[in-house]
Amino acid sequence: MHAHHDHSHGAGDWDDLTAAPVRRILTVIVVVVGVATVIGVLVWWPRGELQVDRQALEFGDRFDATVTEAAVGPCSYDETVECNTVRFRLTEGPSSGTIGTLEASRAADTTAASLEAGDKIVVNDVGPDVDANARFSFADMQRNSSLLLLGALFAGAVIALGRLRGLLALGGIAATLAILVVYVFPALLHGSPPIGVAVSGTALMAYVVLYLAHGINGRTTVALIGTVASLGLTALLAVAFAGFASLSGLASEESVTLLAFAPQLDFRGLLVAAAIIGALGVLDDVTVTQVAAVWELHASDPGTPARGLYAAASRIGRDHIASTVNTLVLAYSAAALPLLLLYTQSGLAFGEVLTNETVAVEIVQTLVGSIGLVASVPITTALACWVVTRADEPDQPPPPARRRPVAVQSSRPPDFADDWSFLQPERPLRRPDLR
Repeated sequence: MHAHHDHSHGAGDWDDLTAAPVRRILTVIVVVVGVATVIGVLVWWPRGELQVDRQALEFGDRFDATVTEAAVGPCSYDETVECNTVRFRLTEGPSSGTIGTLEASRAADTTAASLEAGDKIVVNDVGPDVDANARFSFADMQRNSSLLLLGALFAGAVIALGRLRGLLALGGIAATLAILVVYVFPALLHGSPPIGVAVSGTALMAYVVLYLAHGINGRTTVALIGTVASLGLTALLAVAFAGFASLSGLASEESVTLLAFAPQLDFRGLLVAAAIIGALGVLDDVTVTQVAAVWELHASDPGTPARGLYAAASRIGRDHIASTVNTLVLAYSAAALPLLLLYTQSGLAFGEVLTNETVAVEIVQTLVGSIGLVASVPITTALACWVVTRADEPDQPPPPARRRPVAVQSSRPPDFADDWSFLQPERPLRRPDLR
């Protein structure tokens, strides 16, 4: 016989799921999905050295440098054009200390055109065998210090508010980046199926991030199952509509550049993979919130049936979805902002802009992710309601309740022997005037 179930803290741990069938069902689902995820990762794990022609990408080797001098004057290739001629010194690499020069047209109004002495920059170096005037080109500004400072502020804020849970959440972020860099990106470049890699990679992220940040318990398990189910639906929708909308995946300049040295890639599959990976970041937030809402509602009123619990938690989910979907749309719009500005000035009709493949890719990814997000609310809420209402079912029927005797009213005056409060007036009694 199981011990009494305490609702004072919410039914959060595995021990709270006292109904053995519930625990077995959840365990089987999590184990089966986990095994399938591990098998997928092992099958599609990148093997062998990836041969990439960096010269074909025209990146060369990148090294840090410091600008020592910058002067505005006629360009060496055309005296009618004004250039910013920059001299710099390499500060890393085998050629550290080497002095180089580069020119940037002032008409282009680029970052290189406004460089000044003392600026920390990154330059492309195609090697000493090339003519000195063509050896170096401007790549970017050095941002190590500013990004490290921002990262430290972010980590400090998360840990200050979340403490141990915040520290574990940061560990989840590190794990996500590791899975992307070590498994997902190399597997895609090795020609593995993008959809399979994306599904297995995101499922692995979900396992690691959710259990690391929220602990191994009933709540997290329910949220994980809801997340994986919603990811599966998102993947199916992405595959269907990428084909239905005739998306090639070659609308962006990055894809065309990637095609130059990796023509074997499935670029339509890469679009689907991007939609799946992008959906995970929002899905786990919604599923965890819904499960927490169901648990807390049940803890506050354990007698509420599953139907009533589902209705109450769904109201919370509707508010959450309304704000989250809007966030998702704004995030994709912000990412494509320069492109949208370009098309709004192209003279094309609004419908033509939306159906252009470059914009249509963003629309498909946004709407597919949003549908998966919306579906995660009823899926996760229904599962959570089923779990918490079944978890309190005892293994044996409770003993019959004892009937309390009905109190018989008596005509005897009340006994005030233990209660003298009736003698304490609300205000002091005034002496009667006997005059």
